[in-house]
Parts: sequence; structure tokens; C-alpha cells
Amino acid sequence: MLAETVDYLEKQGVEKPEIALILGSGLGGMVEEFTDSQAIPYKDIPNFPESTVVGHEGKLVFGKLAGRSVVALQGRFHYYEGYDLQTVTYPVRVFKELGVKKIIITNAAGGINPDFNVGDLMIITDHINLAGANPLIGPNIDDHGPRFVDMSEAYSKRAYELLKSIGQEEGIALQEGVYTWFSGPTYETPAEIRFARTIGGDACGMSTVPETIVAKHCGMEVAGITCITNKAAGMQASLNHEEVVVATQDANEKFRRLVKSLVAKF
Repeated sequence: MLAETVDYLEKQGVEKPEIALILGSGLGGMVEEFTDSQAIPYKDIPNFPESTVVGHEGKLVFGKLAGRSVVALQGRFHYYEGYDLQTVTYPVRVFKELGVKKIIITNAAGGINPDFNVGDLMIITDHINLAGANPLIGPNIDDHGPRFVDMSEAYSKRAYELLKSIGQEEGIALQEGVYTWFSGPTYETPAEIRFARTIGGDACGMSTVPETIVAKHCGMEVAGITCITNKAAGMQASLNHEEVVVATQDANEKFRRLVKSLVAKF
């Protein structure tokens, strides 16, 4: 499967990308910053799943960003869509086969930390897996990585320092914290949010952790960025996906500047 997918993409001109970028809900507009780009619909890529969620365009985009060769997922796949985690993380395996060594994983998430505000950008320093699932369950792909993966530094400390420096240079206020993965598609209950806060969670969402785990298995350096799109359950009156998309649009300009600068230095 992987060989067929990679062969197709290489024939479409996707050659030796330096960095991969996964764009979360409402953040796909980042590809407008690319030059010499081409977009390939997921439905045209052999063995690729399709994204079914509003705010996820469903295209693989290849081009130049900040002078670097970048491949991006304009929309991701989620466990709650009914895909198994091997399918959710299949694109990361494809990136590995294409030669990608570094990946920037982004998402939209609810703020658990009471000091966070809607529109804040958060550097992911670590994560907590509360979904009760792991994409490495099953036979190990020995060519990609070891059976047991060290997650002591799931998110690159070097990338963290780069993001902090970029924030200061660009005048972008950045939060930092721990991302908590729930399976979805229901939003969390107030009790679950209180639990997540108690164990150290700063933001919560329904993605990112599976891709990070597989990227680490593949030996990639991972940077994680969250856009806080709402206060988590129990911290505001109600929750809906529309506000998520609106909040990411409002944060779009600083998000693009941050990611573009990180790509240049990563």
C-alpha cells in the first residue's frame, strides 16, 4: 500500500519534501502561503482516506514555504470518523517513505487552563492520551521504527525554543502546555475537563496524539501548535464546531506568521 501511494505522489511531482505539515480544523488556509504549489485531492491518492469534517479541505499540497520544500495535509483524519488509527496515521507513514525528517502538527482545541483565551496559540510541550487507544497496537513496522518507542521528548525541545524565539521576534504572545487527547466526537463533559486539569492538561482535542506517536516511531522531529478556539466544557455555556472554525479564522494571520517562520528555521 505505502509503495503504491508514494509512487503515485512522486509521479505527481512530490519529491523529497524537507518538512511535513498537518493543518487542523480551520487552519488549512496556511497553504495560501506556498509558492510553486500543487494540490492533490485525497480522493485521487491511492489508499488515502478522505476527510469528512467541515474545516478540513481534503487535499495534499506540495510546494515551497519560506524557501523550504514542504508537503501539507489540508485537513486530517480522525478516530471519531470511524477510521482505525492505522488509517488516521497513514499519511505520516507516507511522509516517512517520502523522506520527511521533521513534522509540524497543528490543531484547534478547547482551553482547559483558565489563563488561556480564545484565539491564543499554544506550543504543545507534551500530551496525555485519554482516548484509550494507540496507533502502534498490532504488528510493528520494523523498517520505520522499534517495537517500543521512547516518548520522553514527544515534542522537540529544539522546536519549542525556536517557537519561543519566533514569538518574541514577531510579537506573537504564545501560551505553552499539555495537549489532552479525547476520542470524540462528543465534546468532553465538565467532569472530564476537571479531571484533565487535575492531571496536568492545558488544552483538549480529538486529534494530534496519534500522528505524534507515529511520527516519533518513524524517527521524526515533532513540533506541535494548538489554536485555542473555545473554553472547555464547564467553562462556557455550550460548545459547537462553528465557533471552532470562526476562532481559527480570527487567529489566522498570526498562525501563518508563526508557522512560516518556524518552517524557515526548523
